[in-house]
Parts: sequence; structure tokens; C-alpha cells
Amino acid sequence: MTSAPLGTPGRLRLMAVHAHPDDESSKGAAAMARYADEGAEVLVVTCTGGERGDVLNPAFEVPAGHEFDTVEGKRSVRRLEMAAAADALGVQQTFLGFTDSGLPEGDPLPPLPDDAFALVPLEQAAAPLVEAVRRFRPHVITTYDPSGGYPHPDHIYTHTVSMEAWEAAGDPSRYAVDGGAEAWTPLKLYYNHGFSLERLRAVHESMEGQGLESPFGDWIESRTAREIPERPVTTLVEVAAYFGRRDAALTAHASQIDPTGFFFAVPRDVEADVWPWEEYELAASRVPTDAREDDLFAGIRGTEAAS
Repeated sequence: MTSAPLGTPGRLRLMAVHAHPDDESSKGAAAMARYADEGAEVLVVTCTGGERGDVLNPAFEVPAGHEFDTVEGKRSVRRLEMAAAADALGVQQTFLGFTDSGLPEGDPLPPLPDDAFALVPLEQAAAPLVEAVRRFRPHVITTYDPSGGYPHPDHIYTHTVSMEAWEAAGDPSRYAVDGGAEAWTPLKLYYNHGFSLERLRAVHESMEGQGLESPFGDWIESRTAREIPERPVTTLVEVAAYFGRRDAALTAHASQIDPTGFFFAVPRDVEADVWPWEEYELAASRVPTDAREDDLFAGIRGTEAAS
């Protein structure tokens, strides 16, 4: 683990916990850029190095002096990409130091590698995140819902580890380490969303109405046919002004993001007009909240808790 930075007293602080490099750029990136611009401290915590990710961009070229054929080589390249993405967003970033589990494929699914993050015992996996929370002292944490957002073992385990840190970081009797940071109790926990049916339909209908090809038609039909329960969206953060920063962070992950691919299929003027928000679900709160919010720091700004 690289040591998490210390949070600055008197500033609002947001911690976004993600499974792999590039996840932060496709989930809540524009909101992070907005809050950083507004003066909040924002820290991305990346659980793994993304060492088992495949090349997903056909135009990707391995940076000079690096290689992408070994676990160590991929880790090095993806750290470079992560640093560039964090710079594009104007946020801080730290790695917990665990190894990507990979996405198992086949029927039956093969076992995970022995060094996989998803196989690390919970107390061992959560300990560095608890320490990061205690050092950075976030008022707000964002992470994934219990499904992980999609069935990658690292995403699912990131949820589990994040919930453990949410509960344990403020209890000085848990994860006590000589010389470790003092206990800190975060105030709000959110799940990242991004592809609610409401959003998909709004963008899909707008594009079709303008004679454009929508990337969401089959997706909407599939989700509707399967009658997948929708998780609630409680919080819409307006971020259209930061779509460019989000896109720069996405393309910084050159091994993973195809600049002609899915993430760029919706014209940005259409997106800004129809759906200028990023979506979140308030999963837990230790401060009074409203049923609908437009700010992750609602209930915290201007209070004694914002210290």
C-alpha cells in the first residue's frame, strides 16, 4: 500500500473506493472533478493494480520503456495511466496494493488465482482501507452496491471491504495498530450508479428523436425483459461542465478505454442537454438527509461535522 494522504482540517473531503485503475474514470469522475474544483479534497482509493486486465483498446500502444506481457509490466503501465487520470480530474490517488483477481470465464467458472484480491481474508483486505480512512478522514465515501455494479469478483469484494471500513474506521478498538492514525467516523456512504433505466431511456429517446444511432436500445430491452429491480437513485449531482475532464481521465487509461467505443457513443451536447448529472444512491448516513439530494455533502456543509 502507498500511504494515503492526510486530510486537511477545515476542508470537505471525499473518498472514492474503486476496484481497478479506470473504474474511477467511468463512475463518478465528473463529480469528483467538480468537487475538487470547488475546493474539496478528493481521494481515489484503488484496491488492485489491474494486473490481469486485458487490452480493450485496439489502438493501444505500450509506452516506450514498458511491456504489457507480464503481471509486473501491466501493473507498471496501469499505474502510469492512473496517475494521468488523477491529474486530469485534479484528485489524489492511492493504491491499497492488492492483486487483480481477473474476470473468470467459462462454465464452470475456473478458480481464482491464489493471489487474488477477492480471496484475501476480510480483516486483511480491509485493514489498509481502514487506515486510509483514518488518515484522510473523509466526510463522504463512495463505493459499489452489493452486486459490484457487474459480477467481477473484485467489484463485489470492494463493496464488502468498503462496508467493513465504513463500520470499523470510527471504532478505536478495531484494526488498532501501534502508530496508526486515530479513529475517524465518516458521515455518508454512497453507491455509484450511472446507467439507471431512467437515464438510458432519456438519452436513447433523445438520440433516436434526432436521427442518431443510440447505443442503449438492446440494453434497455434486455433489462426490461429480465425485470431487474432498479436500485434507487437518491442523489443527482450536476456535472455537465466537467464531462471534458471525465473524458480526459477515461482516455488516460489507454489500455482499457477505446476512444471510439461505448463511453463516447453519446454526443456530449446531447448528454449535457438530456442528462447533465451523475447518479448516486445514499446507502448510509450519520447526519440528517433529504429524500432527494443534489450534493454529496448535503447535511454536512456549514456544520461542525465539516472539520
